[in-house]
Amino acid sequence: MPITEILQKNADFYPNDVSLVEINPKLENQSRMTWREYSLIETNPREAYRKEITWSEFNKQANRFANFLLTRGIKKGDKVAILLMNCIEWLPIYFGVLKTGAMAVPLNYRYAADEIKYCLELADADVIIFGPEFTGRVEQIYSRVKRVKMWLYLGEDCPTFAESYDELVSYCSTKSPAIKLTDEDDAAIYFSSGTTGFPKAIIHKHRSLVHSAMVEQNHHAQTKDDIFLCIPPLYHTGAKMHWFGSFLVGGKAVLLKGIKPEWILKAVSEEKCSIVWLLVPWAQDILDAVERGEINLDDYSLGQWRLMHIGAQPVPPSLIKRWKGYFPNHAYDTNYGLSESIGPGCVHLGVENEHKVGAIGKAGFGWETKIVDENRNEVKRGDVGELAVKGPGVMTAYYKDEKATAEVLKDGWLFTGDMASEDEDGFIYLVDRKKDVIISGGENLYPVQIEDFLRKHDKISDVAVIGLPDARLGEIAAAIIQSKEGMELTEEEVQDFCLDLPRYKRPHKIIFAEVPRNPTGKIEKPKLRQIYCGESVVAQQNEIK
Repeated sequence: MPITEILQKNADFYPNDVSLVEINPKLENQSRMTWREYSLIETNPREAYRKEITWSEFNKQANRFANFLLTRGIKKGDKVAILLMNCIEWLPIYFGVLKTGAMAVPLNYRYAADEIKYCLELADADVIIFGPEFTGRVEQIYSRVKRVKMWLYLGEDCPTFAESYDELVSYCSTKSPAIKLTDEDDAAIYFSSGTTGFPKAIIHKHRSLVHSAMVEQNHHAQTKDDIFLCIPPLYHTGAKMHWFGSFLVGGKAVLLKGIKPEWILKAVSEEKCSIVWLLVPWAQDILDAVERGEINLDDYSLGQWRLMHIGAQPVPPSLIKRWKGYFPNHAYDTNYGLSESIGPGCVHLGVENEHKVGAIGKAGFGWETKIVDENRNEVKRGDVGELAVKGPGVMTAYYKDEKATAEVLKDGWLFTGDMASEDEDGFIYLVDRKKDVIISGGENLYPVQIEDFLRKHDKISDVAVIGLPDARLGEIAAAIIQSKEGMELTEEEVQDFCLDLPRYKRPHKIIFAEVPRNPTGKIEKPKLRQIYCGESVVAQQNEIK
């Protein structure tokens, strides 16, 4: 079954039910009208604090865009890039692409102009639709990307080199296009997060997308009555595939355009959200704001909030212990996945396994796992090795990169590049990225273990550990530490705290600075190496790897 059939089913069964709500807290003082109400008056509907569309409207918008693309000659196998901030149009545009048989190509909204050009060319994009936030970047490259034949703009004041999405699409047919799709048709190209270099283009079929929806719904038991709060960027598999669980059952989702703790809690309270997926820094920020007295939880209606789950990075057990202190009735889960495995869920903890917080869990619904050595033979339970996963959500290939594909895919197994171990009960614990392991004086150091330890310090907000070159030891561990707001922390305090670590695991160097993270919450370690190791060292490391 192609995933577009789920949208059609929701439009048929629940035409007048709300499918999507967009909340822009920066516009809170504007009218609280819905999108439909705004469209009936002479004002700018894009400036509304709150917008909503029904499942019928969602489907019609997708059909309009699909029919427009078809009139312009877009067909199966073509690629349509999406460069938009989270907005209520994002998902209808995505499904409009899929309804043509073309492949959707979501782009990271943090990409610089040259990175956008690189990804458009790598994916052989035929069309790009972009928003006003990206006009300057797109203008720098549009004349240099020869394959793209259509530059579409979503927003007011369309630039001269592009065409207006609103003007072109609004008059197109709302009927579903007569394009035959199967679950084996290619559906999308997603880009890897690029935490180890230039992103790779990942091909997924409709089968993968549908499986991710089934996995999410199986893990978190979404019903039609659940309301999902979506905060992370929709270009990434994590946000979209968690939403897929609600999508599968016709549930409502709220797109929140902001990450401030008070905005998150207000959205949960006002929209009656029952499921919220957070990144570690956002959960940390909420707890810190509560503890500083900036937020009073009694000011919000949070009783319906049943599930808080986290993914995209290892989760410090100390964070969940603090969270449960303030939200004792929340079910908690963590999810592990990669864009190559269609996002979260190939491994998950399970809400019934809170006693195993710190683990990423066991194989998810429909998935298999194993941990292997450098020869890809399974290791003994308890030993560290590379995590491999197998299931219907594994990517088809890296687009136009047979060598890279062969390095990570074999006999249906995806070799993740993540080092992990398995405890006596079969729960998997992440140790670190294979390429992030620090070898210091012959000892393997796993930065995640050191980071988890340091996060227990009550003055540390965030931390990243990287290897720095050392003439004697080869590499030493350096901890980049971000102190909590309003707190002073000294190197001596950190070193005293680290006395509880084995000597070889203690950081040799302490650096107080901001810890950079990408939009999905992952620490940008290449950027840190660039800053603290120097360009020549980074180039040398990349060459070796």
